[in-house]
Amino acid sequence: MTINETLSELTAESFNPFDLIPRENLVEKVIELAMSGVPPGPRELTSGLERLAGLLEQFDVKDLKVVVFGGGTGLSNLVGGDSRHPSWPEAPFNGLKELFPRTTSIVCVTDDGGSTGELLKDLDVVAVGDLRHVLLSSIRQDKLHAQYGLNEEDCLKVAASLHQVFNFRYAKTPAGLDALLSSLDHCLDALPAGMSRPLLDLMGALFTDERLQRLVNRPHCLGNLLLVSAICRHNGKSFSCDGKALIRGLRFLADLLGGEPDAVLPCTFTPARLKILYGNGVMVTGEYKSGHANRGFPVERVMVEASGRPEVPAEVLASIRLADIILFAPGSLYTSIIPIMQMEEISVEIRKNTRALKLLVTNIWVQKGETDLVTDEPGRRFHVSDLINAYHRNIPGGIEGLFNEVLALSLDDIPGSILQSYALEGKVPIYLDRENVRASGLGLLECRIFSAAALKEKRVVQHDSLAMAKTVRAVWAVRKHLAPPSAITLSQKMGAEGLIIGRRDQTPSSRLAAVAKALAKFNLDPQIRERVLDILWRHGDISLDHLSFHDGIMLVEKADWVHPQEWDRIFSFYDPVDRMIKIRRDVSGQPESFELAYLVALGESLLGNYAAAKEMLPVEHKSGPLGRIYQVTLRPPALRQCYLDEEDLHTYLELARINRSLLDPLRYTRLVNGQEGFTPPGLLFGLIYAWYLDNRFAAHIEYKMAILKMEVPNMIPEQVKVSSRRRQLVDFFRRRIFGHDV
Repeated sequence: MTINETLSELTAESFNPFDLIPRENLVEKVIELAMSGVPPGPRELTSGLERLAGLLEQFDVKDLKVVVFGGGTGLSNLVGGDSRHPSWPEAPFNGLKELFPRTTSIVCVTDDGGSTGELLKDLDVVAVGDLRHVLLSSIRQDKLHAQYGLNEEDCLKVAASLHQVFNFRYAKTPAGLDALLSSLDHCLDALPAGMSRPLLDLMGALFTDERLQRLVNRPHCLGNLLLVSAICRHNGKSFSCDGKALIRGLRFLADLLGGEPDAVLPCTFTPARLKILYGNGVMVTGEYKSGHANRGFPVERVMVEASGRPEVPAEVLASIRLADIILFAPGSLYTSIIPIMQMEEISVEIRKNTRALKLLVTNIWVQKGETDLVTDEPGRRFHVSDLINAYHRNIPGGIEGLFNEVLALSLDDIPGSILQSYALEGKVPIYLDRENVRASGLGLLECRIFSAAALKEKRVVQHDSLAMAKTVRAVWAVRKHLAPPSAITLSQKMGAEGLIIGRRDQTPSSRLAAVAKALAKFNLDPQIRERVLDILWRHGDISLDHLSFHDGIMLVEKADWVHPQEWDRIFSFYDPVDRMIKIRRDVSGQPESFELAYLVALGESLLGNYAAAKEMLPVEHKSGPLGRIYQVTLRPPALRQCYLDEEDLHTYLELARINRSLLDPLRYTRLVNGQEGFTPPGLLFGLIYAWYLDNRFAAHIEYKMAILKMEVPNMIPEQVKVSSRRRQLVDFFRRRIFGHDV
């Protein structure tokens, strides 16, 4: 008897045995049966459920083609467990890959942190860290057995060795291959010869191939270097963004390690970075930086900036076209699924495949900096419907046709004591708002997609690869009982154009080379040069043009520091007389203080020698002093060296509340009363420049910008004006200074 025949028989009985399973609909009950087994009850009622559970367990899905989209941890955990986690070698052969061996992972390649970021400094290549992460998760026991003749125990030993090799990180450059192997405790000895010899060749190339030797000098994850070495091996004598070499290198390494050759594919061959727009108008470049930005505002839009028109591998499009099941893995909301879907060819191909079962797996926990704040509703906790709305808002064409069903974890399945323990650690679950999800036109399946063993033994709640695989199998088995797809009814505006097409010469490595060349013309101490180069690397929004309005950096002894500190405690400034950025020497020994000092002065330098004179004049009355007038007289445009043209300079001064004189267009003034705090326009420009790049800096400006978080309808009219002016200032810096027009 088949699964569907058994379902028909059970649901036709006068007392439905499924009533013993506390779930809302038939598909959810089948999933619960597959996950938790037969509930207690009279044998005459449960026998049919036992038969169905056995059929589900034996249901063969090995020939189904599955495509999964995602980033690193969420995707790898779904496919075969988090291969970076220390406990992964204990059970490496679980997850989708075991039930669905024809699984292909399409990986987001916009990461720019850690070892991946270090590689991007030297190579024009897509981010490989998540590719390596998912690649290791994709190795299969049956493939290792067939390919190398290994038994179960040996397969576990191989997985443990590969886990050690591919996750090994070094801070000190290894002297050579022997030193590297010694650091690895010779764990390659546990690998079969057919695997260890090619891996040794890839490691050896790191020290003998001139294209790779420089990479070893930076701190790296060895797995990333091995993947790059495999790509290099298939790329002739050059190293560039060659898509064919990337695919060949991935196929070679996947097959070598015991995975299917096409188990892991990049979503694009083209190097790309993320740009994240926050609700206050600030745009941040880079996935790593956005993850550490803590802007205090929800994410409004995410865009991809590619170094050319993104090229999607033909293998990716073919796998989507042939897929029986399409899954969207859990993970970072804005930095995993959305960037992939902004590759228009991919989303179009998904929509064209109307026969596939399409499932979205929701996240369990709020992620700081991404899902801890809600657009337009500050203070409210993040809901599953917010996650869906974010996809709809940021994917060109919205979510229509991308997925029909949502797999979500109900908090009803988690003991309150567990949630309370997490809350004490600052970890908050994403709330499942069932009615809003269903009202959007999507099907909702609440299921136990977490590890029951981890909950019982370790009191932790996390996605479980085996539970997810069984859930997907159960949904596929009874898919005809799913409600037919309906039209999406989300009120959120659909995403429009998602891509910012950058110049082809602006890959991260080419930008870094250009920055290094620009700094070389300054007579800088080597240590200071490296520190500044590192700052400019982290802040990818700083244009090369911003380095054209000063001639170097001068460290001034504390005893010789004469710059007045009436307005600030920054200990740096730009001197338009000699065009030098001047920083007090004792600040140079404090990395964060030096970074703030440098960024503020760099921002000030963009105003150049705009001012011919600046003065603070008293305002007197016979009854006593009334305040002061700050007055700045501009140089004539022909004598001015300034990043801003005449119109932009006027706009900035007006936004800084320095008003043009009716009698002299080169003179600007502002009345400062006795109680008012005042920041001169040059310093204000530098502070906002630093704050825009990283709001850890310039706390004074963060205080000024805090008004943007207030509810405008509740403000008094003056607060409305101040809030509007702050927003205009942020927009001015985003568009005119950092070149981000949204």
